[in-house]
Amino acid sequence: MDTYYSKRIVSSPGTSMPASVDETKTVTRVELLDAVYNACPTLSRAQAREIFEVTLEEIVGALVQNDPVKLRAFGAFTVRSKRERLGRNPRTGVEARITARRVLTFKPSPTLIARVNGETPTGEDWRFRRY
Repeated sequence: MDTYYSKRIVSSPGTSMPASVDETKTVTRVELLDAVYNACPTLSRAQAREIFEVTLEEIVGALVQNDPVKLRAFGAFTVRSKRERLGRNPRTGVEARITARRVLTFKPSPTLIARVNGETPTGEDWRFRRY
């Protein structure tokens, strides 16, 4: 995916960072599906789509059941429960009740953080492996 993604970003001269936010493009579900299809030439597009959809459903299913999802060299998704509390509208100062809810959190791995910052990751899982 490195080759695929590096073709899509406009970098500042001498850096691996995007020149500006306006020059980057959001990665879509279709582009991720194409990356799976291109990485596995023996699969049909329907098979690649099925693998992709099943993977996403497994992640969503685990999060709905309050199970953490840890992806090596990428990060961890967890669901936190927040209690009901009293908040304030910052414009008007009027107090408002904020209902209890569950929120999704993501903690990136050190490997992902290093790669995003253009550094060489260290440790045994420094590479995104392809199987």
